[in-house]
Amino acid sequence: MKFTCEKDALIKEISIAQEIISSKSALSILSNVLLEADNGALTIKATDLKVSFETKIPVDVSVPGSTTVFCDKLLGILRTLPPGDIEFDEKENDILLIKPLFKKIDFRLKTIGSDKFPELQIAQEEDYFEFSQKDIIEMISQTVFAVSDDETRYYMNGVYLEKTDDGIVMVATDGRRLSYIAKKPENHVADFQAVIVPPTILNLVRKLASGEGTISLAVTDKNVFIKFDNQKISSALIEGQFPNYQRVIPTEQKFQIQVDREALIEALKRVSLLVEQKSRRIYINLTGNSMVLSSEESDIGIAREEISCNYEGEDAIFALNYLYFTEPLRVMTDPMIRIQFTEANKAITLRSTEEREYFHIVMPMQLE
Repeated sequence: MKFTCEKDALIKEISIAQEIISSKSALSILSNVLLEADNGALTIKATDLKVSFETKIPVDVSVPGSTTVFCDKLLGILRTLPPGDIEFDEKENDILLIKPLFKKIDFRLKTIGSDKFPELQIAQEEDYFEFSQKDIIEMISQTVFAVSDDETRYYMNGVYLEKTDDGIVMVATDGRRLSYIAKKPENHVADFQAVIVPPTILNLVRKLASGEGTISLAVTDKNVFIKFDNQKISSALIEGQFPNYQRVIPTEQKFQIQVDREALIEALKRVSLLVEQKSRRIYINLTGNSMVLSSEESDIGIAREEISCNYEGEDAIFALNYLYFTEPLRVMTDPMIRIQFTEANKAITLRSTEEREYFHIVMPMQLE
């Protein structure tokens, strides 16, 4: 195998591959990235057996072929080389020679035959359906932060993906908060059973997708497959029974607050400087058209800030984990938001003042 390619185009794709396999030992084939040069293109593949990545970039192929090389060292070499074209030439003794065309530098990396590289899972073409890249990025952004990191509740370690009569729903929860979004694709959606998708692949999509055009999704019993631009990503699904999220969604809430989203985010940022780090508790006190946010850190100090709001109801006070309150506010898009509640110890719902497809539910903490 022998080919020449531009450094920056290659380093971008190898960086993505290394993200997937970074935890693997150098002694394992899974720590290697597969390089396959043919027909004017270089195919790059990486997998940790749960998440797989495949992409293709144009290169100048002198001798077609394929091999695998230790991804971490390849990436390190690429980062130190000067800009410009780099030549890759695999020698007969399982050595890949790497050298820039206009500098007297060369590296020689040991290779492992591509026949040792595991076969990546694939989906049938008829299983794929088209979805707007912009919509899928929004759905991921509105949910993925609410995924649980408690490994004993593994069935909440991913985002629930469900096909409904109206379209697609994504839900994430860690038991103390819940984030929901629904979208209606313009195209037909292939039938699939509801699944739990690991956040790793969703974060990759959000990072790599351009936001323009469409994305192709396929969901099987064990895997999810995503294709967009020049990328192909797949992942094993999380097995288990996702909680019945419908039971958590309040059917009616008595009180409503309207408040400027940016003003609330800024106030939370300041008040959170003096929260107890273990509990992350802040207090919100409602009196007329005034919202007072406060926190207290033992032996250090107290923070308090008052902002205006639109509220018609009896005085109320509730305690919240400030991160659970701030994270959904950051991904909401409208200038004004609605905070809905019935009692200080029951679910609080965050919605946009405009009618949107998403909402966020936060459970209050005990008042102290």
